[in-house]
Formats: sequence, structure tokens, C-alpha cells
Amino acid sequence: MAFPQWAITLAIVLAAAVALLWRRRGRSALNLPPGPRPWPIIGNLNLIGHLPHRSLHALSQKYGPLMYLRFGSSPVVVGSSVAMAKFFLKTHDLFFVSRPKTAAGKYTTYDYSDITWSPYGPYWRQARKICLLELFSAKRLDSYEYIRVEEVRALNRALFATASSASLVTLKDYLSTVSLNVITRMVLGKKYLDPAVAAETKIVSPEEFKEMIDELFLLNGVMNIGDSIPWLDFLDLQGYIRRMKKLSRKFDRFLEHVLDEHNERRRREGDDFVARDMVDVLLQLADDPNLDIKLERHGVKGFTQDLIAGGTETSAVTLEWAISELLRRPEVFEKVTVELDRVVGRDRWVEERDIPNLPYVQAIAKETMRLHPVAPMLVPRLSREDTHVDGYDIPAGTRVLVSVWAIGRDPEVWDRPEEFRPERFEGSTLDVKGHDYELLPFGAGRRMCPGYNLGLKVIQLSLANLLHGFCWRLPAGKKAEELNMEEIFGLSTPKKEPLQVVVEPKLPAYLY
Repeated sequence: MAFPQWAITLAIVLAAAVALLWRRRGRSALNLPPGPRPWPIIGNLNLIGHLPHRSLHALSQKYGPLMYLRFGSSPVVVGSSVAMAKFFLKTHDLFFVSRPKTAAGKYTTYDYSDITWSPYGPYWRQARKICLLELFSAKRLDSYEYIRVEEVRALNRALFATASSASLVTLKDYLSTVSLNVITRMVLGKKYLDPAVAAETKIVSPEEFKEMIDELFLLNGVMNIGDSIPWLDFLDLQGYIRRMKKLSRKFDRFLEHVLDEHNERRRREGDDFVARDMVDVLLQLADDPNLDIKLERHGVKGFTQDLIAGGTETSAVTLEWAISELLRRPEVFEKVTVELDRVVGRDRWVEERDIPNLPYVQAIAKETMRLHPVAPMLVPRLSREDTHVDGYDIPAGTRVLVSVWAIGRDPEVWDRPEEFRPERFEGSTLDVKGHDYELLPFGAGRRMCPGYNLGLKVIQLSLANLLHGFCWRLPAGKKAEELNMEEIFGLSTPKKEPLQVVVEPKLPAYLY
């Protein structure tokens, strides 16, 4: 017996209604964390401003360190305290180790083929193992020390030349250059910001390369409406997906060239081939038949893109914030100069072996990362199982945000948290390596940034040399209290208004 079409349609509608009511009944039985009442369709998106980390911090002060929100149809919990960070990143790290599906992961990382956005599973576990044992091992990072030294010296020379001409320095341009040069030499084997290299490859200009990195970080941090309200995704209301696809095409063209060039050298050198950079290592691993999950070409490109972006933004953003804060506290300049003169002297540059003997330089770096974490909200996690904390239920499939920005401003953890005071770390054992949940610029647990050791080396070496080699001051007529300290939100939070400064060399001219 055939049923009429209207009966079939009615049955489908009734089944959907029953399923929805059952789901709501199940939800109502849960004891969810406190949070604002959501609106239909948009949830709590109306409460999130253009600086989401600040909006969420303000909400957490009202609803507490564990807060439940809805971004469209997606349930979200936000942890804003040391205890909550420890719960999500340590105690139950394995429950929250996956990633939500996002447009950024799909369109800018070869359909989740990178390290950052790939979901928890065999592929990600292998990716993490490759990072820890191959790409960022202590031995490999030590082998690239000469690159870090050469590029920091090049930065010093460039600043010295500018100082000689009495020009105003837009510091971000110099910092981005040194960090990109370090990372492209380590990862790709070439300085792709070198005009000669760019002219030879004819793939991307230095200016375009920098713009691609900036766009990648911005688009990986935006709140795309389609991620929260999937049935609106096809409309691309904010235009982000169009930009992601355009950026992906640019990166793919560049990375195809890089891989072809590396494979050609491997073919040409045959049995005499020796890996020089991280792409060489990845391509060798792609040929390894013993890998549990074959590393495909798109996976190599995804890894490479992650390495370039992650290794660049962390150091450049942190260093610009550090100098900005120091300009508002000249007495810190005086104190760090005393330390550098005592440990290093004025007849040479700072070397990596000096850093353990420069605790105040380390304190400045830590205080900068506390007050201005590169990623104020750690990359979202996804709960894999139903979990309970402090009497509240966190259902499977909930997005988890850990606000290191809020933790860094928690008055229960930090004395006078809004002030820049490196002295707070003098004699302190707190570190940034994922063991102390008061200070998590690189995250913690299984999803901690695998390249944090490299980032820390570049930040500390660059900062020490910038402070050792130059005096810093604001342009004539500009007061320290007038310095714009606003940020832009993305996957990182650079200064909204790039810092412009005057630099004066303070070491003998022959050193530059």
C-alpha cells in the first residue's frame, strides 16, 4: 500500500518535532554551567564584540570562571581560571584534545591536514610525534642556532643603518622580517623575504608573503558565522570563506613550488642527499613506508604552512608588545641595561648561552606574554565525552575555550594584574612551558604548541639584543601615556597601531 506524499511529509515533520523535544528534554536535565540566556538562532553571539577575548572576560566576571554559552547552535564553555585551565588541559586533557570543524581548518589547512586543526586521531597523534621527535627536537633546534644568530645580527645592522639616518622606525616591519627569515631558512631553506630569492622564484614578493602570513592569522581567529550557524554557511555573510579560498590558492601555488624545488634537489643528489631543512625532513618522512598513516603531499604542505605561520607571528608580536610596554616604564630599561652590561659587557652581542644568566630579560619576556599573550584564547578544543566539573555537566560535542588573557588578569593570581611589572617574576619559578597554569602563552597538554622551544629561543635572543644594542624612545612630542595599547583580534593579537620609535645605538660601531 502506497502512502500519499502529504502523509510522508507529516510523518517526517512529526518525527523531527519529537526528536527536538526529546533533545531539549535531555538538555534541560543537564546541570549546565552558568551563563547568559541565549537568543533564538544566534545564541549569545550578540554579546561578542570585535575583541572576543575582552567580551568573554567581561562575561566571566559576571558568570564565573566556568561559563556556558551558545554560539548559534554550538554549545561553548569558557574556562577563565587556573583551576579550569588545569581541568581542561591536564586533568581531563584527553577528553578535550580534539578540534571543532571550522571553515578555517577546512579552507586554509588542506581540509584539516595540518597540526593545529586536525581532529584527534591516528593522523594527529602521528603529526605530534613528528613534531616532537623530528622537527623540534633539541638536536635539530641546536643545529639551527647559527641561523637565529645570523638573522638577529642582520636585524641589529638594519636598525643601526636606520639610526644613522635618524629615520623613524616602524618596529613591526623589522621584527616580522627577522622572524620570517629565521623560520623560512629553517623550514624552507631560503630567505623568501630576500628580494634576490623572490626575483629568482617569481612566485611571491616579500611584501605579499608578509601579507599572506598576516591574513592567515587573522582568518584563523575570526568568528565565522557559518561555523556557529551551519545553515547560513553557504551565504558567507562576512566574506571570510571567499578570503580563505583566495589565500589558500596563493599558499598552494607557493608551497607547490617549494616542494617541487626540494624534490628536484633530492633527485639530483641521489644517495648523497642530506636533509638541510624541515621540508626535506617532511618529504623523507612522506616516503617512509613504516609510518602508521602515510603522509601525503597535501599533508606536507599543511605541516609546512603551520611551521611558517606559527614560527613567525609569536616572536614578532611578543617583541613589539615588549618594547611598547618598556617605553612606558623607562626604569625597566635602566635595570635591564645593568644586567646586560654585567653579564655580557659592551664588547659583544648577546648569545643564546647567555640567556640562562639573564633572569631579568627572561622576566620581561614572561611579563609581556602574561599581559599580551599571542593567542588570548587558546585554539578551540572539542569535548569528546560527557564530562562533569564542579557539579556541572559538559556534554560531548561542546566547544571549549580557555582564556589565558583572563587568567593573566586574575587578581587572585596576580598582584596589580593590569600593570607591567617584570619584577613579579624575579625569584619566581613560574615558567611558560606548560607546567604552570597561571602562565600559558603556548598552551599546555597534548595540544600545546609543539614549537614553543623555538619561539622562546627567538623571543629571548632577539629581545636581549634589542635591549643590549639600542636605546629606545618615542618620537619627539609624543608622551608615553599617549601610546596606543589597543590590539587586533585574530589567532594572534598584534598591536592595532604599529609602534613607531627612534633608536640610538649604544655599543661600539664596529659591532654592528
